[in-house]
Amino acid sequence: MEEMRRIAFEIVLRACLFGTLAIFCVMVGMSFEPRLAFQAGGTLTTMMALILFYKAHEALTKPYKRTEMWLYLPKDSRPPEAYAQWASATVLRETYLTFALWTAAIAIAMWTIALIFGLFGV
Repeated sequence: MEEMRRIAFEIVLRACLFGTLAIFCVMVGMSFEPRLAFQAGGTLTTMMALILFYKAHEALTKPYKRTEMWLYLPKDSRPPEAYAQWASATVLRETYLTFALWTAAIAIAMWTIALIFGLFGV
């Protein structure tokens, strides 16, 4: 199960890093207006958190053989078929929810920074 957690963490982390790179590029493009850049970053990060929440919900019903985690899992580390659906759904759900929580916290921070810039008229 720990091998499954490690692989799920790596897969979700990679996906979040690609999303973060896109959000960062949008924010750099709007860097002439800091408040607008952080509003855009907060909006896009909130969207990423919502997508992660959706993926966590979807993980409960997605067939385990169709997940990326199952493809990366070595054959000798795979759980028995009767246990595999529950194990993969649980691990993926926990991982998605963990990243959704972290992403939501970052979105709140970005919205707070945008609010501070707005209050100071920057």
